Amino acid sequence: MAAPTSAARDRGQQAYRKLRKLIVHGRLAPGSRLIETEIAERLSLNRTPVRSALQRLMQEGYISDPGKGRQSRPFVAPLTRDDAEELFHIVGELEGLAVWRAGRLAHRRRLVNKLNRLNDKLRDEIAGAAPSKERLHTVDTQFHRCYVEGGAGPRLLALHDAIKPQAERYTRLYVDALIDQIELSIDEHQSTIDAIEAGDANRAQLAVQTNWRNAAERLGHVIERAGELGSW
Repeated sequence: MAAPTSAARDRGQQAYRKLRKLIVHGRLAPGSRLIETEIAERLSLNRTPVRSALQRLMQEGYISDPGKGRQSRPFVAPLTRDDAEELFHIVGELEGLAVWRAGRLAHRRRLVNKLNRLNDKLRDEIAGAAPSKERLHTVDTQFHRCYVEGGAGPRLLALHDAIKPQAERYTRLYVDALIDQIELSIDEHQSTIDAIEAGDANRAQLAVQTNWRNAAERLGHVIERAGELGSW
């Protein structure tokens, strides 16, 4: 079998990015059926790159498919408490290791300053009359990525790049549903910054793990009250 051409790979990547964005931003809701022909028409692509994108998104957990072959009926994976907890705990462990390394850096003042600026942006946004959920999500993502890049080596970065995007549906849901509790996350961020500044790598690691575990618990309560989305 011939290897896919560069153009074919580009089309597959394009289909993947577009379809993932529709899922992450909720334009394809949890539980929605995914029919190749309809998706291809919606994305203005042919079915081959769409099929490739669906397979990749299935491997990454965005899509579920209880059938096989002719019985294949893929649908957008539901948002569940168990899935959120697993993803948040995995991210917490990876970021905990990264921040542990960051806390051992001899020259960490620039990192601390940048983290403080980002956390202050979150505080300022929350203090405003109409906080933007999109800005909150963007700055929060930048905050976490800042200490990951500050401490992680190439292997750890690759692992983080592979798993963190899978949690995005839940981090966006967290901001949407718990905007009144973002201050708790900001305070937990500050504990991380203070530990890095003090050079206490173990305390920094625990602070990050605690931040993600608390987030999983807070979001879990929301999902439990509202019902798991797409599990009907």
